[in-house]
Amino acid sequence: MRLSVTGKGMEVSEYLQGIVTKKASKLERYFKKDTEVFVTLSIEKSRHICEVTVPFDGVLLRTEEVSGDMYNSIDASLKKLERQIRRHRTKLEKRLHEKAYDYAEPVFYEEEDEAEPEARLVRRKKFAVKPMSLEEAEMQMELLGHSFFVYVDADTQEVNVLYRRKDGDLGLIEPEYE
Repeated sequence: MRLSVTGKGMEVSEYLQGIVTKKASKLERYFKKDTEVFVTLSIEKSRHICEVTVPFDGVLLRTEEVSGDMYNSIDASLKKLERQIRRHRTKLEKRLHEKAYDYAEPVFYEEEDEAEPEARLVRRKKFAVKPMSLEEAEMQMELLGHSFFVYVDADTQEVNVLYRRKDGDLGLIEPEYE
């Protein structure tokens, strides 16, 4: 496992780098040696943010934790990642054995905050989509911790949007083209 620790708006000290390396080393048993783990640390006012991203065999694992202390954010983010891995271990192992779809580019969205009464476009993002089953899309959405996920259905080759409803169930949008 290769670990990359970067600071966003801050400098990462050797001590902090060592803490992240030590705590992330517990995750080595889940990944191959060439798997890259990206840890981004940032401070926004009094919010200490730790974001961990792991592109792993076509699946993107991602956690983000915010607290008043960087060490707590690191601990919480890495624990959350380990819980995700254990929770989805069977699905991930099955997927790795099947090797159904191998794509270099991970597919993900970043959720945007709508704090203003009048919504305005503040970010446009282009991304590669890959064919996958509904179950794979659900797993990817859960791993990313997002409320929606855009993907290409492997059977129909059409773009679909999977989303989490307020009641906790899932919804699927299947556009019809005229």
